[in-house]
Amino acid sequence: MKKIILGVIGAGRIGKLHVDNIQRYFPQFKIKSIADPELDEQWAKDKDIPVLLRDPDQLMNDSEIQAVIICSPAALHVPQIIACARNGKDIFCEKPISSDVEQIKMALQEVKKADVKLQIGFNRRFDPNFAKIKQMVKNKDIGTPHLLRITSRDPEIPPRSYIHASSGMFLDMTIHDFDMARFLLDCEIDEIYASGNVLIDPIFKTINDLDTAIVNLKFTNGALGVIDNSRQAVYGYDQRVEVFGNNGAVHAENNRQTNTVLSNQNGIVSEKPLYFFLERYKESYIAEIQAFCDSIAHNKPIAVTGKDGLMSVVIGIAANQSHRENRPVKINHEQWSEFA
Repeated sequence: MKKIILGVIGAGRIGKLHVDNIQRYFPQFKIKSIADPELDEQWAKDKDIPVLLRDPDQLMNDSEIQAVIICSPAALHVPQIIACARNGKDIFCEKPISSDVEQIKMALQEVKKADVKLQIGFNRRFDPNFAKIKQMVKNKDIGTPHLLRITSRDPEIPPRSYIHASSGMFLDMTIHDFDMARFLLDCEIDEIYASGNVLIDPIFKTINDLDTAIVNLKFTNGALGVIDNSRQAVYGYDQRVEVFGNNGAVHAENNRQTNTVLSNQNGIVSEKPLYFFLERYKESYIAEIQAFCDSIAHNKPIAVTGKDGLMSVVIGIAANQSHRENRPVKINHEQWSEFA
C-alpha cells in the first residue's frame, strides 16, 4: 500500500501523543511536516519529522500532504478545517470544532463542498469497554434501552491557565458525555435539564463556571439518561457507563492498573482507577487514528462525523441555557438536518 502523507498542526500534549502513536503503530502513514508557532524543535527532530514549521499555512499549502491532524487550540479549528478542505486534504480534528454553531456550520459546508473527509476526535467512542456496550445495545442483548447513566469525574481540577481559557464545564468536559450518550443509544437527545454548582474550588465562581453537575436527558425514542460530572474525584479518573433495558443491563466499570483484589478480615481492597486520561484512554487514541486511516485508505465512511461534532456543541449550549434559566430545554433537530 502506498503511504499516506500526513501533516500535523499543533504539537502540544495531544499532538505529541498522536505523532507517537502514528509512528509506532501505523506504517501506512508518513508524517512529512509538523507546524506549531511554539514548536519543540528538539522533540520534532528526535521524531525524525522532515519539515518543521512555525506557520500552519505552509503545511496546508503543501500539495504532497494528503491529510492533516489538527491539534491546535479550539479557536483555530474552523479556519484550519476550511483551509485544509479548500486544499483538498482529509482532516482529523480534535474536539470541539468550535463553541460557535454558525462557525461549525460554515466549516462543515466547506468540507462538503470540497468532498473531503472530516473525523472529529471523540476518542471515547473507541474505548473497548464502551464500544462493547454500544455493540451489545445494538444487538438487543438488553432489549430496548430505557435508562442510560454516565459517570465522568476528573481526578483533580485543571491548571488555572486551562480554567481561564476553557469554554466551561458543559462545552469542555461534559461534551464528551453528550457525544457518548448519542453514540451508545444511537439516538438524538430531545430535551436536556442541567443543574450544577461550585462545591470544590471558588475559582469557578469567578469565571461563572461549575465544578459539579447533574444533567438529565430525554431521548427522541423515549429513553432517559443522566450524566454526573465532578472536576475532582480524589480516588482517580472515574469513568463508568450503564445502559439498562427491558431485558437486562450492561455496564462498564473503571479501568485499574491491575484487577487484583485483596480480601481479608479487614475488608476487601482493590486498586484505585487509573489517574490520568492519557492512561485511561490509551487504546482509544490508537483506535480512532486506525479508523481515520481505514477511512482514507479504503474510502470507508467516517466513524465520528462533523455532524457528531456539531451536535455535541448544540447540546452543550442547550445545557448552559438550561442551567442558566433553571428549566428543561428542547433541542430543535430540524435546523441541523442538512448535515445528516
